[in-house]
Amino acid sequence: KLDTDGLYLNSGEFRINSKGNESYRPFIIVRNEALQYPICVYRVSDSEYHALWMQCTHQGGELQVSGNLLHCPAHGSEFSNKGRISNGPADRDLRTFPVTVMQDELFIDLRKV
Repeated sequence: KLDTDGLYLNSGEFRINSKGNESYRPFIIVRNEALQYPICVYRVSDSEYHALWMQCTHQGGELQVSGNLLHCPAHGSEFSNKGRISNGPADRDLRTFPVTVMQDELFIDLRKV
């Protein structure tokens, strides 16, 4: 859900229950009509998450997620799951947002969008 300062996300959305085995999705893509581009939220651990703006820093194309990489289909730039550039032509890291973990809820601070 979106409020004036950011997005709230339940950490349980990362949980996958299949046949009694609990595992976790590595990422969730958050879309909201108020945002021009989606945000990819990577789960590193129960207490560490990375929220990345899915806009390429080269020419502004929307990124695609593939495992632990974000890839720009326009010109081939790639970024890590922490938003760091790993392959050009982009020459800047992705915009990231602070994530605060409060029990089973995540708050993605969008005040710097």
